[in-house]
Amino acid sequence: MPDAAVAKDAISKELGRIEEDCTHSGKAHFNAADRWSIYHYALGLPAVVLSAAAGTAFFKDYAILAGILSTLVAVLTALMTFLKPSERSGSHKSSGDQYLALRNDARVFREIKLAHACDDAAALAGLDEFTKRRNELNLASAQFARRDYEKARDGINKGEAIHLVDARKPGNDAGGAT
Repeated sequence: MPDAAVAKDAISKELGRIEEDCTHSGKAHFNAADRWSIYHYALGLPAVVLSAAAGTAFFKDYAILAGILSTLVAVLTALMTFLKPSERSGSHKSSGDQYLALRNDARVFREIKLAHACDDAAALAGLDEFTKRRNELNLASAQFARRDYEKARDGINKGEAIHLVDARKPGNDAGGAT
């Protein structure tokens, strides 16, 4: 049977991996949500404006212009119906929220409960629960584009996912004064 400190260290490392995975996946899903939201407005707003313009052209006896505008509206509306950018944006936002909630829960467990409130059995049970939640999220979440992941990775590497309290050096306060 391994030493309890060794087992908890291994559990802590695995929880850290879960946190890292969740940070990357959550941020990538938020990037995908933003991208699909832009698509939603990029297709929807022109459809509304062109629809109004087509109606005006029709009433002013500009039949050819009204026909062209109506065709454009039909194409944009069909794309909105087929691509469902609003739904995709919402789905990615929800997945991002779930990944970040899992990350936060894993961090609290690793930083506080694991060291201070868990015996070995509870530590293993906790790890099993976090692993199960991550796997379920991975299976249930929509796939994000490679560029969403790369943008997330680059932002994380620039420090966008670090809490200020974690970025501070011991002995420094929030203002940097000593």
